[in-house]
Amino acid sequence: QVQLVESGGGLVQPGGSLKLSCAASGFTLNYYAIGWFRQAPGKEREGVSCISSSGGSTNYANSVKGRFTVSRDISKNTVYLQMNSLKPEDTAVYYCAADLLGRAYVCDDGTPPPQYQYNYWGQGTQVTVSS
Repeated sequence: QVQLVESGGGLVQPGGSLKLSCAASGFTLNYYAIGWFRQAPGKEREGVSCISSSGGSTNYANSVKGRFTVSRDISKNTVYLQMNSLKPEDTAVYYCAADLLGRAYVCDDGTPPPQYQYNYWGQGTQVTVSS
């Protein structure tokens, strides 16, 4: 059974760090791109970062460049989002999603992940940045 489970969210003060995990089951990460998305209250869901199926390409939204880092551990079948220098505007529910069509070009074009390229989603984890 295909499953994506996010964890690692929580409450953190401005300037702090969190590391989100996206654990995959039912498929192996090294064949599929993974994207991170977030949705703040009253706002549309937006692409934050992604890592390509090969693992050789990563992309970020301008709002998180230099602060967030996406990575993966194939042995654990898990993708991570390290978030540093967090700001109140980073407060949102964070989702990971997979392109289970296994398209090599996904997350390979230098742009943040568009939602339409990702066809399987986790349930999300809440990140709150507040003093």
